[in-house]
Amino acid sequence: MFRRSRTLAASTIVVAILVASGIAVDVNIAGADSALSVAHPMPSAYTNPLPLELADGLLALNCGNPFVMKGPQAGDRRWYLYCTGGELNPGNPNGEGGPGIAILPMYSSLDLVHWSYAGNALPAAPNWVGGGALWAPDVVYQDGRYLLYYTASDTVGPNGAPTGGGSAIGVLTSTTPLGPWTDSGKPVVPPEISTYPGATQRTVYDPEVITTEGHSYVYYGSYIGGISVRELSPDGLTSIPSTERRIALDNRYEGTFIVRHDGWYYFMGSATNCCNGSLTGYAVFAGRSRSPFGPFLDRDGVSLLATRVGGTPVLTQNGNLWVGPGHNSVITDYSGQQWIYYHAVDQNDPYLPGQVGATVHGLLMDPLDWVKGWPTVNGGAGPSESTHPGPAAQPGERPAYRPRVVRAPRPGERISALSDDFTGPALSPRWTWIRPPAADSYQVGGGTLAVATQDADLQPPAPNLASVLAEPAPRGDYMVQTTVRTNVPDDGSFHNYVQGGLVVYNDDGNYVKLAVTAMWDSRQTEYGKHVDPVPAGYPVYGNTVVGPVGQVTYLRIVHRWMPATGVDTYTAYTSIDGRHWDTGGTWDMPSGAETRIGLVSMGRAGYTSTFGPVTVSRLGW
Repeated sequence: MFRRSRTLAASTIVVAILVASGIAVDVNIAGADSALSVAHPMPSAYTNPLPLELADGLLALNCGNPFVMKGPQAGDRRWYLYCTGGELNPGNPNGEGGPGIAILPMYSSLDLVHWSYAGNALPAAPNWVGGGALWAPDVVYQDGRYLLYYTASDTVGPNGAPTGGGSAIGVLTSTTPLGPWTDSGKPVVPPEISTYPGATQRTVYDPEVITTEGHSYVYYGSYIGGISVRELSPDGLTSIPSTERRIALDNRYEGTFIVRHDGWYYFMGSATNCCNGSLTGYAVFAGRSRSPFGPFLDRDGVSLLATRVGGTPVLTQNGNLWVGPGHNSVITDYSGQQWIYYHAVDQNDPYLPGQVGATVHGLLMDPLDWVKGWPTVNGGAGPSESTHPGPAAQPGERPAYRPRVVRAPRPGERISALSDDFTGPALSPRWTWIRPPAADSYQVGGGTLAVATQDADLQPPAPNLASVLAEPAPRGDYMVQTTVRTNVPDDGSFHNYVQGGLVVYNDDGNYVKLAVTAMWDSRQTEYGKHVDPVPAGYPVYGNTVVGPVGQVTYLRIVHRWMPATGVDTYTAYTSIDGRHWDTGGTWDMPSGAETRIGLVSMGRAGYTSTFGPVTVSRLGW
């Protein structure tokens, strides 16, 4: 498999590009702040992933859950980066905390592009954490000291056991941004008992701390228990349990980051699986509130606490090299432009060398833009993989980035031979069943197709493979759209994996699927990809999610062929009114000789998926 070089050659290439462009540069890369400094006030160019220079000349591969901040003290021109730890580079024999292992690694930079390793925040986990790992740092400067909040993935259990106590939020303090750090010796937010069926402990993960109007607040949580916020004590070392308020539903978000913009508090949270190799589908969503305690609503006015869970996409994969972009932080440069830092996975090279299953999270950066009051990345284009102008990291630098909003495609010319209004009384001969269901399990007429759900799925080698109602996909670029309503209750009860939706299907092992799906107590628009065969140890299925679910949800998949890579890309869109669409992630698939468009109704028996007209069209703009 082709492997992208991740040594200092990457920095050399950037230097060559700038020199060839007639830009004067200082090519001295070595040193504690190995920024590529420009001789006149123009920001550095950048190409993702950003270089993380280690002391031995290698580049770190991993920077999960990145947090970036500007040095707040007078005269400090540096920016600081903090990451979740792990193996920085398998070729690095001198990593602190063990061979190549880092515990909350720290970096500094002068240009926000080139980062120099500055050690680990701690040599080992604090005693009260025991055998747990330290994740997701978040740093604030308060009253002349720095506070580094972190996730303790587990804590000391009963009778002094090294684990089993549950996850918690801890804090370190220092008088400098790079330590030495001292642990407070106790949790800021202690482990919490879960009220969630099947789980005894809540996931107390991913701290985010803000200060507003003289009070500080810590946000935390993940899939088991959702997201909560508490007020902090004045010294920031403990939190006040009586102030705790829930702001987001279970099984949807983690990795909270709060951005203040135009009088609003914008919640950003990451959804689905962070660490699924080449099929990672992580993505960032937003809601906003006038209060740090919520309620947070998305662009459609849907609450992040609703069973048909809300969230407006901010950052999703776009079909290029990067998949699973998420767990972000945001900074504002000296020109006023905001930039989002996040991790993502190279889908062609997703694992540490020789360690299949150990997903590598590269450090990425792109501009954060605001369109009609909502954040989006690169004007809606998403993660970048080519060279772009970087941030104005120092006073007086002239920004070169200019926002350009991406337009989503609209339905163009209708392909009548493949579109069906379901005016009945029987299915059109354009459709064929793959594994026909019982004749009385579906009804057509009056503009709808009602299909009973099956106790089956499209997950070979499962004994029960679901039926697919299919028709040939057109050649060239196209859009397929329908509506779906599933009769799953909205009361937060569990009806796991009941789903109805669209598929683009090559065979049982290779397809993409956009469906309204019951996920524990939530209802979500799941967009998944199945691929088979795969190399040993690689996943066969991955998923992302899109916008909120309505009583009736509009589903759309847009196909584009990418001649540069020779693959077909499929982008998901959802809507709750048919007018305002949320743009979801893009999956790619090899071209199939007999690619088909289809409908599925599956997951568990005893429910019904009701589809509206299926419309297939060319792309309009």
